[in-house]
Amino acid sequence: MNRMFRLMLLMVMAFAVSVQAKTYQVGVALANFDLNFVSILRTQMVQELNTQGLKGQFSDAKGDVALQAQQVDDFINQGVDAIILNPVDTQGVQSMINAARQASIPLIFVNRKPEVKLSGAMAYVGSDSALSGKLQMEALAKRMNYRGNIAILMGALSNEEARERTRAVEEIIAQHKDMKVVEKQTAKWQRNEAVDVVSAWLLNGTPIDAIVANNDEMAIGAIMALNQAKNKDVLVAGIDGTPDGLQFIKNGEMAVTIFQDAKGQATGAVKVAREMLDKQKTEVYNWIPYETVTQENYTKFTQLNQK
Repeated sequence: MNRMFRLMLLMVMAFAVSVQAKTYQVGVALANFDLNFVSILRTQMVQELNTQGLKGQFSDAKGDVALQAQQVDDFINQGVDAIILNPVDTQGVQSMINAARQASIPLIFVNRKPEVKLSGAMAYVGSDSALSGKLQMEALAKRMNYRGNIAILMGALSNEEARERTRAVEEIIAQHKDMKVVEKQTAKWQRNEAVDVVSAWLLNGTPIDAIVANNDEMAIGAIMALNQAKNKDVLVAGIDGTPDGLQFIKNGEMAVTIFQDAKGQATGAVKVAREMLDKQKTEVYNWIPYETVTQENYTKFTQLNQK
C-alpha cells in the first residue's frame, strides 16, 4: 500500500513539474518587416519574449491584410497560447478577433489601435495617434510663428494612425488664421514614396513652407526630395523618433519629430500577453506616452529606439 501511495505521489509530482515547466508559445503577426518602426518592435519583442520565458513565432504580412488574416489562422491551427497583432488594416481586424475568441486565445494588439471595441481576453498596447499629430503640429506651428503653407504626407489610409494623426494636424492648423493646408497625399509610410510625392509637389510650383509627415520615414523622403531640388527653406516634421529620424534632427534637416516608444510598446505587449497567460488582471488599453524631440533634446532619445 505504501509503495502504491509513493508511486501515485511521484506521478502527481511529475505532472505538477510538467505543468509548471510548460513554455507558452506566442504568435506575433506584424504588418510589415520592412517598416523601420516595425523592425524595432520586432527586435525588442524577441528580447522580451526571452526575458518572460516565452517562445515566439513571427509572421510578416508584407502590408497585405488577407495574408495577415491567414497568418493569424495558421497560428491558431498551430496551437499558440497567445497572439500579438500589429494590424495591417485597423478596420479589417474583426475576422481575426472572431477567430482568436472562438479558439479562446488571448489577442493583444500593439502599436496600431483596432477600430473596434475590445473586450474579454483582448488588449491594446500603444500610443494615442491623435496626440502625436497634435504635439507635432503644435511644435512646428510655433517654429513657423503660426503662419505659412503646410503640405501633409499621410501614411497608409487603412491605418487609424494615419487618419488620426492627419486629423489632429489639421485641427491645429485650423486654429491659426495665417496657416493653411495646400497639399495632402499618402506616401504609405514609405521613404521612396515620399520622395516621389514631394518631388511632384515641387514641380507643381505650389508655395510650401513646411511638410508634416505622419512618420519619420516619409519625413526623410521629403527631405531627400527637397535636397534634390536644392530647397533648404521648407521645414519638415516627422513622428516616431527612429534612429534615422534622430540623425536628421541632429543635423538640422528635420525640425521636429515625436518620439514614439517602440521598445516600450513591444515590451508592454509581451508583458500583457504573459499576464493574460498567467490569468492575471490586465488593462484593456495600455498607453505608452509620446515626447516631442528637437535639436535641443534629441540626445535623450538616441539609445531608446535602437534596433
